[in-house]
Amino acid sequence: MARRPLPRILSSGTMSPARGRDLARTAADSATDVLHPLFVIGRGLRILAAAGRRKWTQTPKDKRGPALFLGAACVLVVALAPYGPLCSLITLMAAAAWQGRDRTPVKTGPSDAETERLGSLYEALVPYFSTPEDPSPLFTHGGEWDKAFSDYAFDDAGRITRLRIRYPAYFTDGEAASRARIEALLHAKSGRGREYLFDWDEEGNQLDLTVLAALATGIAAQPFVTSPGETVLGFTDAGGVQRTLPVVEGDESRDVPPVIWRTGPRSTEPHLLAVGQPGSGTSTLLRSIALQALQHGGEVLIVEGGGSGEYSCLSGRTGVLAVECGPAGALATLEWAARETERRLIATHQAREAGRPAPEDTRRPLWILLDRPSVLAHLAAADGGPDPLAQLQVPLRHGRAAHITVVVAEQFDHLELLNDAVWQHTRARIVLGPAAIQQITDVLGLPPHTTPTAQVPPGRGYARLGAGPVHRLQVPATPDPYDDATHPAHRQAVQELLPGRQLPAPGGPGRVTLSKPLHIVQPPARASASIEAEETEGAPAETPPARGPWPVGP
Repeated sequence: MARRPLPRILSSGTMSPARGRDLARTAADSATDVLHPLFVIGRGLRILAAAGRRKWTQTPKDKRGPALFLGAACVLVVALAPYGPLCSLITLMAAAAWQGRDRTPVKTGPSDAETERLGSLYEALVPYFSTPEDPSPLFTHGGEWDKAFSDYAFDDAGRITRLRIRYPAYFTDGEAASRARIEALLHAKSGRGREYLFDWDEEGNQLDLTVLAALATGIAAQPFVTSPGETVLGFTDAGGVQRTLPVVEGDESRDVPPVIWRTGPRSTEPHLLAVGQPGSGTSTLLRSIALQALQHGGEVLIVEGGGSGEYSCLSGRTGVLAVECGPAGALATLEWAARETERRLIATHQAREAGRPAPEDTRRPLWILLDRPSVLAHLAAADGGPDPLAQLQVPLRHGRAAHITVVVAEQFDHLELLNDAVWQHTRARIVLGPAAIQQITDVLGLPPHTTPTAQVPPGRGYARLGAGPVHRLQVPATPDPYDDATHPAHRQAVQELLPGRQLPAPGGPGRVTLSKPLHIVQPPARASASIEAEETEGAPAETPPARGPWPVGP
């Protein structure tokens, strides 16, 4: 007879802490359900005992003797009566169960303060949801608000957290201006400083107002469970996406909904543009993208226009080709990127003509990250040199086929300095930090689906990938590990994700450093004459002057 194997907990003798906590919590819940009647009877006995003790202390001392004699006589009668002790025990348990029952009052309607708040909100909506020609208006001064409002909820401070509004069918809910007026009014009357979600049901003539909870800001940079070609830009609301990722926040592990950006030859949004105010978290976003690209075996080029040393932690790391912060180095790096794009395209085309797969070096992802490139363009113009951004035209136009991705981070004040190629080919857009609705609409092409707040944490904003919807976004905390002013746990998380330092090979081809441009390797099958011709033809075209206003949306 075969022996059945022991359970894992008995055979191995070990069990994960999370599994142990789940088992303990389940056992506690089950014990609570089973012992709930005993808890109720015990609470009732305690209440009866307290009532008896209180009654005894209130009895005068000259009457306590007769009371004891009467009690003893009653106990004697009950003890001598048939089934007396059993009946008395049942009576005592029933009284204890009745006294120990849950007496939490059930709220059946709004309080006086909540009724007054709903009434004032109803009166404020009357001018927008009523017309003199309506024979039976739903909204009228002095009317009943409960006919228009339903499914409401309030927080502990008495402010509205959820409300369903029924409005007349003739209201122009298909016009953005009309909806914006109602949303602004509800935002002002329901309490500022919170983020509201407005869900318009045009078929049912209903508007749902919901106060959104703040997105988690404690999720630090970590190895995310993604496939090559997928980049986690941040995290959003549960109803916005249909996927969750396991993350570690502090000491707990949970599943959160991410905003995932897919790159590569099959991507419809191959490049990204991030816009924000100073301190909004655009540099944090670029560091997060760089660490994820290095995790999947990609190569990274970083051009920093601010010169603040935000990316010095990546200098000299394996997979990081360059970290440039000057106009001359940025120009040389971007020129190499344009020629590398052409080289990859030519090598891929030749391999396909010969019936061979594309070379491995042409399929390795190359990421070009630019932080505030307008500063470098201004410095180059002041020195009379060429604009470094002009070299981005080739990677932006042909980068998807060459496995090259461009990410540009810029501030609102310098958006007019970005050329047309950046606006036309960066179909993935992100806005971080506090911004007006019109500013968000100009960048994303659509207004946000929530009401932006004036005070937001770093890395908080909105994202839109191509022609998709607008998502709320919270970028993972990815600070500079050399910045002592940031959270120590977050800095340690970034330090653990950094790849090892790469030592230059003696006598080998030069790698990119802060003062040495990339060594450009031409394809071996090309003749010298064709090389000179292609170098002449491959010179970057003159960039058209920056236009304003910039294109709205992708």
